[in-house]
This record gives sequence, C-alpha cells and structure tokens, in this order.
Amino acid sequence: MIKFFRKIRQRLLTENKISKYFLYAIGEIILVVIGILIALQINNQNDLRKTRIKEIHYLKNIKTDLKINILELDGYVKTRTQSIEAANTIIAHIEGEKIIDMEEFNALAVPIYNWQKFHQNNNTFQELVSSGNLALISNDSIKNMLLDIETLYKKLKSEEDHYRFDTEVLIYTPLYKMMDLNPMVNNFQYRLSNGKMGENYKLPKDYYEDFLKSTEIKNGFVMTILEFSTMNAQMLEMKNMSQNLLKLIDEEIRK
Repeated sequence: MIKFFRKIRQRLLTENKISKYFLYAIGEIILVVIGILIALQINNQNDLRKTRIKEIHYLKNIKTDLKINILELDGYVKTRTQSIEAANTIIAHIEGEKIIDMEEFNALAVPIYNWQKFHQNNNTFQELVSSGNLALISNDSIKNMLLDIETLYKKLKSEEDHYRFDTEVLIYTPLYKMMDLNPMVNNFQYRLSNGKMGENYKLPKDYYEDFLKSTEIKNGFVMTILEFSTMNAQMLEMKNMSQNLLKLIDEEIRK
C-alpha cells in the first residue's frame, strides 16, 4: 500500500501536476489522522472495557463483604437485645424482686461481662482506598453510600469504646473487688456446656448479697441498656444501608 501511494506521488511530480500533488498530500495526511483517531478510539474502548472489568470485580467483592456484615449485624443485634433483657431483669432484682433460682440469675450477667466488639468486614473498601482505586467506582450513589457506612461504623466503634469504659468503671472494678468469681464462672461453664466444662458449684443464697446492694453495679447495667440500645439502632441503620447498597450494586452490574 505504501509503494502504491509513493508511485502516485512520483507520477504527479514527474507530470508537473503540483496542485494535484498538494491536494493528494493533504488527502493522505487526512487519512493518516483518521487512522490515528480510529486507533486511539479503539485503544480507549479497550481501556474502558478493562476498567469496567476491574470495577465489576470490586463491586462483586463489596457485595460479598456486605452480605457477611449483614449476617454479623443480625447476630450482634440479637445477642445485645438478649443482654438488654438480662440487664433489665438484673436491675429488677437489685430493686427488690426476689431471686428464685440462683444459677439462673448467675447466667443472666455473664454474657454481659463477656460482650464482644463488632468488627466490620470492609476489606474491599479498604483496598480501594489504600490503592487509590476508589475512583474506579463510577456510580456516585454507590461510592457515597460506601463512605456513609464507613462513617456510621466509626460512630459505632466510638460508642463501643464508651461502653467499654463504663463497664470497666461500673461493673468490672467493683465486681472484682467484692466477689469470688471462681464459683460464678465455673457454674456458668457447667450450665452452658451441659456438664462438660466447669464445675457444678451450688451458689449460696448470700452469694450475690453485696452485688445486689451495689449502686455502681446497678448503674453499670443501666448503662448496658442505654448503650446497647444505641448500638443496636446504629447496627440496624447499617444493615438497612447495606441492603440498599446491595440493590444499587446489582443494578450497576446489570448495566
């Protein structure tokens, strides 16, 4: 093809057809420019396709993270709701309601002592941020909701830190000073494991006598109700946001 165009140029120059030569040269330049533009367009389309493949990959991974988090959130809300109910029962006994079953009363408090912090599974989001690839998420609604969930998670962690401080001051410290925890722990383990762990201690009737008189401990369970209720509300909001985000991601992937 190059030899063909060269022969045409040579023939035009030989025949002294300068004007036609220039027109031909301009035409050849235009063809070259068009060829370059087409090549750039094809290259851009390939880049866009590769970028879209990466975006879909991240979106699918975010979906996996969200589904795991929703299951975790459900579990934490259920556990903390049970702890709120237990704390209400404990306060009722502190305020004078008679304890019928000492072992059953013992079992109410231990899960509250052993509460766990929630840890969000946001590995994909963290990877996007740390690698500078958050811009790959082209849908602004998805991007903004991811950031909103992260902000809410930080608020939840702050609330958990607040509760950790309250339990250390109002529950753990006075409890460690006034009670022998060995019977409590062994009795609970024996009950929880159906006799496979711990020991079947028979808790005496006066075992919780000082416990039931402690204003500090009562206040600790009051804060348990207040702060677990706050955390549950935050978790339910996070679950709702995660479910809405899943819908947005599904719509984006189907495009």
